[in-house]
Amino acid sequence: MASVPLARHLVRAKDLADARFIEPLGVDDLARAAGLSRAHFSREFLRAFGESPHAYLLTRRLERAAAMLRNTDRSVADICFAVGLSSVGSFTSSFRRTYRMSPTAYRGSFPPASDLALVPACVLRAYSRPQHRTFGEDRPPAASIASSHEITSTQEDT
Repeated sequence: MASVPLARHLVRAKDLADARFIEPLGVDDLARAAGLSRAHFSREFLRAFGESPHAYLLTRRLERAAAMLRNTDRSVADICFAVGLSSVGSFTSSFRRTYRMSPTAYRGSFPPASDLALVPACVLRAYSRPQHRTFGEDRPPAASIASSHEITSTQEDT
């Protein structure tokens, strides 16, 4: 039986980092997925992909954070935790080093997320229609029965 090439093990670890970067993954987890020791995995990953496993994982998280800053109104701290990082200070430093501006300044350089809301036009029309209050559709059935009963009883009294 032929042995599996080393690159295949490294790609397996890279796929794990791409798919589950939101979880608290570490280099140990990636090395375990590749079936290599931590030191050997880190050395071979750097040689194969040109960056350390930690830098690759951090880059995936920062890319996702940048997308969330552009497209959502979530707070910076909330985005930090949502992408799998545990320290807002470290997140801000790493973000500033990568994008050359703070997360808040990065968000400010794009239009507000509310302008980008992708809501289908049919949904907007359905929720922005005027209510038909003049026809009594919003009146509960019991009230309408009672009111019609009052009308008939007042007609009988007269």
